[in-house]
Amino acid sequence: MNGGTKVRSRLVEFFGLTPEITAVSASVFLLGCGEHLWRRFLPKYLQSLGAPITAIGLFGTAEDFLDGVYQYPGGWITDRYGRRSALIALTVLAAAGYVVYLVLPAWPLAFLGLALVMAWDAMASPTLFAIVGDALPRERRTMGFTVQSVLKRVPIAVAPILGGLAVAAYGVRSGVHLGLVVSLVMAAITIAVVSTIRVPVIPDETPVTVRHVWRAFPSSLRWLLVSDVFIRTCEGLVDVFLVLYAINVIGIGAPLFGTLIAIQAVTTIIVQIPAARFTQAAGKKPFVTATFVAFSLFPLAVALASGPAWLIVAFVIGGLRELGEPARKALIVDFAPPSLRGRLVGLYYLIRSMAIAPAAFVGGLLWKVSPALPFYIACAIGFVGVATFVVTVRE
Repeated sequence: MNGGTKVRSRLVEFFGLTPEITAVSASVFLLGCGEHLWRRFLPKYLQSLGAPITAIGLFGTAEDFLDGVYQYPGGWITDRYGRRSALIALTVLAAAGYVVYLVLPAWPLAFLGLALVMAWDAMASPTLFAIVGDALPRERRTMGFTVQSVLKRVPIAVAPILGGLAVAAYGVRSGVHLGLVVSLVMAAITIAVVSTIRVPVIPDETPVTVRHVWRAFPSSLRWLLVSDVFIRTCEGLVDVFLVLYAINVIGIGAPLFGTLIAIQAVTTIIVQIPAARFTQAAGKKPFVTATFVAFSLFPLAVALASGPAWLIVAFVIGGLRELGEPARKALIVDFAPPSLRGRLVGLYYLIRSMAIAPAAFVGGLLWKVSPALPFYIACAIGFVGVATFVVTVRE
């Protein structure tokens, strides 16, 4: 074995790059390269089509609602028909959603596009979780999720800047259209990549219902879910309004906002791999706690920002929100038996997303009182989630 082969083998071992992990990580990277050209500018795109601020808030709520109701069906599909078939079908549906956004004649039809695009963002999530659980032993799963997370964020470090430049050069509509065309190309490549996955389907020994899956949740996983609901409500209150607050209230341009998203992504990339390595010695809970604290501080930092320099600080904190996300995902998969992995993950996210679905709409109502108000409320709710997690969850 020559030196190059040894180095490659060590990297494969360190990052847990089995063929399955490599394929799903590549799919996350490819679709991200397209989506992040336009996704952060979608609220401005809807606004350019005449959508009022309450409709944009409702769009965010619909996104959270679909993120919930799609999760368990996605888990059922991956357990019933296999990982490869699920990923191919869901990528095709997402591509259909890109087409709807591309030809959108009026903003209400954006909800149809959202329903299709979320097939990848929500339905495919249990499949991605399940493949990490299938391919890696318990002690390596945090690193497996970290590889996915890093490759998901590499496009975020570049694509929003390019998307912002496209919006500045061609206008909101044409800039978003350009990004959607790129997304369609990336979806076609993704289908070819996930076609290589080979994971056998594990049939159920007895019929399994949602009640059976819920009973498989241990106590610590249930408390993690409760904590997560508070944290994601914190995020949901403000996430869809970040671009509007930065551009309309603070007064920065679209290219600078894209740069802020890139700063956030680079921060995440820098901290996640060392964090994944340290979880093997320190355990997962300290890193999940740090993640929840950063989620709570981020909206406060945005609300207190008085200009571009302080927004940079805020988005660095935003990047730290993902410090322990791979550890949290690994905790969920650790509790799931192989034949139920897709459905257990799906049920977890179904409950979480349904619980937080009203957050964006409520954020829109709070915005009408004061644009900063949803950010302050989000911070307070986030710290309730931190306290719940620290007191109740045991590894």
